[in-house]
Amino acid sequence: MTLARLAALYSVDTSYSPSPGRTVTVAESAVRAALAALRVDADGPGAVAHALARRETELRERLLPPTLVWWPGRVPEALAALPPGTRVDVLPEADAPRGPHPPAPPPDGHAPISWTIPAAGAPAPEPPPGLPYGVHPLTATTPDGRTARAHLVLAPARAPAPGPRAYGFLVQLYSLLSRRSWGMGDLGDLGELAAWAGRSLGAGFVQVNPLHAAVPGTPTDPSPYRPASRRFPDPVHLRIENVPEYAYLDPAARRRADELAARAAKLRAGVLDGDARIDRDAVWELKRAALELVLDVPLGPGRLAAYREFLAREGRALEDHATWRALVERYGPDRNGWPAGLDDPRSPGTARARGELRDRYDFHRRAAWLTDCQLAAAQRAARDAGMPVGLVHDLAVGVHPDGSDTWARPDAFAAGMSVGAPPDAFNERGQDWGLPPWRPDRLAAEGYASYRMLLRALFRHAGALRVDHVMGLFRLWWVPEGSHPADGTYVRNDADAMLAVLVLEADRAGALVIGEDLGTVEPGVRETLRERGVLGTSVLWFERDWAGTGRPLPSDAWRADCLATATTHDLPSTAARLTGADTGLRHSLGLLARPLAEERAAAEGELAEWLELFARLGLLTPDGGGADPGGNGGGGSYGDEQERVRAVHRFLLRTPARLVGVWLPDTVGDRRPQNLPGTWAEYPNWRLPLAGADGRPVTLEDLAASPRLRALADVLRGTSGDG
Repeated sequence: MTLARLAALYSVDTSYSPSPGRTVTVAESAVRAALAALRVDADGPGAVAHALARRETELRERLLPPTLVWWPGRVPEALAALPPGTRVDVLPEADAPRGPHPPAPPPDGHAPISWTIPAAGAPAPEPPPGLPYGVHPLTATTPDGRTARAHLVLAPARAPAPGPRAYGFLVQLYSLLSRRSWGMGDLGDLGELAAWAGRSLGAGFVQVNPLHAAVPGTPTDPSPYRPASRRFPDPVHLRIENVPEYAYLDPAARRRADELAARAAKLRAGVLDGDARIDRDAVWELKRAALELVLDVPLGPGRLAAYREFLAREGRALEDHATWRALVERYGPDRNGWPAGLDDPRSPGTARARGELRDRYDFHRRAAWLTDCQLAAAQRAARDAGMPVGLVHDLAVGVHPDGSDTWARPDAFAAGMSVGAPPDAFNERGQDWGLPPWRPDRLAAEGYASYRMLLRALFRHAGALRVDHVMGLFRLWWVPEGSHPADGTYVRNDADAMLAVLVLEADRAGALVIGEDLGTVEPGVRETLRERGVLGTSVLWFERDWAGTGRPLPSDAWRADCLATATTHDLPSTAARLTGADTGLRHSLGLLARPLAEERAAAEGELAEWLELFARLGLLTPDGGGADPGGNGGGGSYGDEQERVRAVHRFLLRTPARLVGVWLPDTVGDRRPQNLPGTWAEYPNWRLPLAGADGRPVTLEDLAASPRLRALADVLRGTSGDG
């Protein structure tokens, strides 16, 4: 019981409920490991008793927690509980541009705002006029002279709301090759896709996979969801020819650049001919060589000023990231093999190494800036094409343990722990994602500065942000290093603070927030997210009346505050479900939990229920044609595969969902998933180009000429006359 009390005081759970009416007690070893990662010694009864007494004394004697959240109409309890007569001084955040009471700026531009805590029973104060939304340093001084300092997060009640319903495309950028890209999709392709989809198809947004910087390797981990850094994008996404200095290469450099472009054309041809997978290492080798040529061209005065502004804005975070990239180039990604002293970004040894590697350090700073510039250009292209949202960027749930974020701030991460998921209906063994979690206590102590800067960077060139595993704002499953994924425990974040910062930064950017809330979700989480304006994610195949009949959920029973889609990057494409190709693929890889016949029967039964619903709604007409040619899906005689795909999206349009997302591979009948969970070497996850029903790769130019895509877009725009 003493250990449970100590764990509770550090927001470490000792049990969880995987389903209603069922409670699982977690292993004491997991609780002790989580506490140890928070620098709390719980190794034995004596240590637990000592730590508990110390923590209880700390909480009893402190005036304020390190971070307070003030939502409109809800004064922070800790602030209201201060002794009457306590003076509160708040220094408004220097770059806080908006507020509930836009004030006239004080004479010195940055004066503190003060008030006194009223006597018990008096009305609690609202945020004083002149205090804008932001994260502000706060000092409280009691009448008897005690002082406390904290960070005050003053946030709007909700994130920005979407306007009229919009539809858009969901795409893994690397998979979208054009006749100009160098072996994988790039930011030039993203801008072209957005400009075309907005102008020609009336699309309102394009959602992309995380573009975070990867950890170089042999080979590089291709997963966009296990990056080196979430703060900075990966320059592998650059369109080299779109860098302005490329036009000013001298003749010798131009010849060398042309040779690299010719090699890139062969790389691209290999992928588009179906002979090779996407190889980001090969792509980066060519782009890095080309960038070295381009970066020798001096910047003009305006470009130089913009670059210096970028360096000043990104500050130490960019300095650390560029230093890490240079060190990885020299010594490899495994820090265990680095010379002594380089494990600390502030050490004299690291400073010397940065000086010795100055050229590479400068190269990576410039590459980060150029990538930022092209992200901005892609979002401008989307908005110029009339898209009300534009780009939807994706925030991965964590970072690689050997990446630049963990190197730069090892104290911010829970050492020896990895984020994952407990056993559930989707994965009986549980999951270990190999991502070290942020320490909630460190985030609170710094006023969530790391989180704020991360969000600000992602929102800068986005009309919306998708938050992967948004439930992680509330709690994360921590798995001790070397343990089975089931032998972990939940550690809770301050969800109020995490949400307040998210809403604040979204409000500043005027951008939407979409939470990926699929799978097991703790009671109350979806309701809280909805209250704060965070849209959910609803995937057609999962939307059933689970509390009642178990049958497909009628369209009018879907929630409105969501992005409604037919599938995601971790699920089979719609064509694969409709034809049974997904079951066949998992069978060929030994991933089925039941015999093939049983799995097929179950999948065909579920599909038949959906097709019958579509038919009853008049979205799909029986044609007596039998099963799909080329597939073995069920569902009787309801049209061919293309008509069924259109019916799926007609149904999505029947729901009240504010946003409707179309998985780009669904527009051309791609049968293959981009990621097949549970596989690594067995399947080319994150390395497949977009392809048609015949498996042949499809370029961006092919997409623009696709009658199949046009027919589906007509449905989505409501111009086909049959939806």
